[in-house]
Amino acid sequence: MIHCYKLGGYNIVLDTTSGAIHSVDDVAYEAINLYGNEDRIKSATELKKKYPELTSTDITELFEEIEELERGGKLFSPDSFIGARSPSTEKTHDNSPREDKAKASGTVNTPPVKALCMNVSHLCNMKCVYCFACSEGHTGSTGDADPGDRDAVHDGDGILMDLETGKRAVDFLIEASGDRKNLDIDFFGGEPLLNLDVVKGIVKYGRSLERGRGKKFRFTLTTNGLLIDDDVIDFTNREMYNVVLSLDVREEIHNRQRKLLGGQGSYATVLPKIKKLVEARHHKDYYIRGTYTRENLDFADDIQHLADLGFTELSMEPVVADNNKPYCLKKDDLPGLFEQYEILATEMLRRKKQGRGFSFYHFTLDLTGGPCVHKRMAGCGVGTEYLAVTPNGNLYPCHQFVGNRGFLMGDVRSGITDHKLREAFGAGNINTRTECSLCWARLYCSGGCAANAHRASGSIDGIYELGCELFKKRIECAIMMKVTEGD
Repeated sequence: MIHCYKLGGYNIVLDTTSGAIHSVDDVAYEAINLYGNEDRIKSATELKKKYPELTSTDITELFEEIEELERGGKLFSPDSFIGARSPSTEKTHDNSPREDKAKASGTVNTPPVKALCMNVSHLCNMKCVYCFACSEGHTGSTGDADPGDRDAVHDGDGILMDLETGKRAVDFLIEASGDRKNLDIDFFGGEPLLNLDVVKGIVKYGRSLERGRGKKFRFTLTTNGLLIDDDVIDFTNREMYNVVLSLDVREEIHNRQRKLLGGQGSYATVLPKIKKLVEARHHKDYYIRGTYTRENLDFADDIQHLADLGFTELSMEPVVADNNKPYCLKKDDLPGLFEQYEILATEMLRRKKQGRGFSFYHFTLDLTGGPCVHKRMAGCGVGTEYLAVTPNGNLYPCHQFVGNRGFLMGDVRSGITDHKLREAFGAGNINTRTECSLCWARLYCSGGCAANAHRASGSIDGIYELGCELFKKRIECAIMMKVTEGD
């Protein structure tokens, strides 16, 4: 399969299986599009009609060059991934929505656990309008999705994690990680800095086990920034591999979306704190993470605003919300959102030439190495390599499933008890999602987010259509930016 598109003044042809990218002139672009026609004479006639200045020799040589690329596996390469099995599985599942209905049969070899999202707090000191679990600003998790009111179920999972539960979570990760040396723990919430002493205790405990257990922990902290002070800065600089800082950029947008519990805007409070932390980290190993909604469809301006503030590691996520929410993105918004990504790509290239470039998470693309075959097929490892832990120690496939009892997988004391559910996640890959089979981007998105798919379709093997379209546009922009590096 190939994907052809025009962007940034380039004619781009992507061979989806090999990953080969070609930037070609107008004639070659048209010829490649015609090449798949079984009637080569008809294709040549069509090309001659559009470009009458071409001679028969020109057309023959052009098709011969295309054939050579095909023989070399760089164009129209056979799709070896269709029908292939993810290395973690020996079968695939037809997985229905999980309310004790997941079907599993056969053998699924799930990989060892390598990462935990540790919800050390379901308490929050902000009331963000789009938070996926915080409808009242008391309990829940900071994030960008909204599958409904989860306060009640989150109350059942506890409010603040105690140190003993945190230590047991570390023990569980070590035990479940097999021979894997490098392990990741992300402190999440709610707001994890509301439970800073426990975070410090967990880190100290993990560090004390590294040498004796042959492990190395990479700790990450996600915070809304309200409680950042000198102590937090010293601790994160010493212990955190990365810090994710929530900021919705332009002041009026941020204050509308990220409110204090009293309803006031939080921009003026958090911005200087976030700046101080980033400066103390020498502008490395952090991400500014924003969310755009229907309230700021011109989000490229928000990202440029962040860059103007001096931040260089940026991410801006599209909100995922119930259709009845006023800030929910709609299908009709897609053309404008596509344009915003194109504007952003053009602006990033311009700033890079001026020596003031910045990174945008969704435009980061490694064309030389990139994810292994397993990751290209199976994605982030949700429910298998990656799990979320609630304050009382319950285990869920990821932070977006927390509180949904149909996805409760076990706890850190007893370990994983719902093995069929874990197998269902382990079996999921681009071949279990029917919609992915003909999609040119499937080896870049790996089937997309299981939580968003379940929310949109009722199945972890479904898709979130609007998210798919946005992802494909981001990949097109990222590839175009890579093409410019060859100029």
